[in-house]
Order: sequence, then structure tokens, then C-alpha cells
Amino acid sequence: MREPRDPKELLEAAADDDQTAWDELESRFGPRMWAVARACGLTETDAADAVQGAWLRLLEHLHTIRDPAGIGAWLATTTRREAMLISRKDLTFAPRLDPVREPDPAAAVLEADSSRLLWKTVSSLEEPCRTLLQLVAADVGYQQVALRLGVPIGSVGPTRTRCLEKLRTLISLQETVQ
Repeated sequence: MREPRDPKELLEAAADDDQTAWDELESRFGPRMWAVARACGLTETDAADAVQGAWLRLLEHLHTIRDPAGIGAWLATTTRREAMLISRKDLTFAPRLDPVREPDPAAAVLEADSSRLLWKTVSSLEEPCRTLLQLVAADVGYQQVALRLGVPIGSVGPTRTRCLEKLRTLISLQETVQ
């Protein structure tokens, strides 16, 4: 299996229309983008629109990304913004009953940092845990996870439990070191 490319190289290759670079970007960041869109309360269709919109924004800004190492956070933030745009459009058709709260910038920074550390830790896991947790976070059903991993559907739950335990252990070790 090929070693993942660094973000700068990956973005440069994508800018040169390298389909494998786009595929790698999608496999590396797509599950997180889906999780962000779904966490915003969007339906699956609207979440697909938000994720697609974020990819389009990347394509539009590919040559102006200042920090390639932060592309994961950039895509997550862009997906969240796209999701909020879709939510606002939906609100014009359905009145909101609860008060709108302004986002807390400090909380957003902490959340982004926690998310970055979590996904960095997930990326350090060996297969099949890495892919399984990305798919589960993207709210992909067990049947699709089983097909994607090439395992029986009955083994997805127990494997997920073992993978989450490995992730918890790594996070605990990181917290102990800090």
C-alpha cells in the first residue's frame, strides 16, 4: 500500500488534475466532512449537497490555500459553512421556534483543535480500524461498512467496539503525555 502523500503535495497534484490525488483527498477527508454535515442536523440529501459544495469550494480555492497542512480543518469548516447555508435556506420555509444563539469563537477553536487531534489519532490506527471508524463517523450503515471492508456484517459491531477501545487507549495515552 502506498504511503499517504503530504497535504501540500496532494493539493498540488489535485491542482494538476491528478484523479488519484482527488481520490486520496476524498478518502482521507470525506468521512469527516460527512460527519460534520450530518452533525449540523441535515438530511442525507442536504448533507450530500453540503459536502459537494465544500469540494467545489476547494476546487475554486485550490491555488490559494495558504496552509496545506490544515486542509482537513479547512474542509471541515467549509462543510460546516455549506451546511449552515443549506439550513438557512430551509429556515425560510419553516419558522424557527427556538432562539438563535451566536456561535462562541473560543468554543469553535477548541472544537476544531479537538477534532483535528481526534482525526489525527484515528489516522494513526491500523486497518481496518481507521477505515471502519471513518465510515461509522460518516453515518454509513453497517451493511455498507461490511461491504467496504469485505467482512461479514455480524463482525462490524464487535470490530467497531475493539477499534473504539484502541482509539480510547491512544487518546488516554496522549492526554497522559500532555
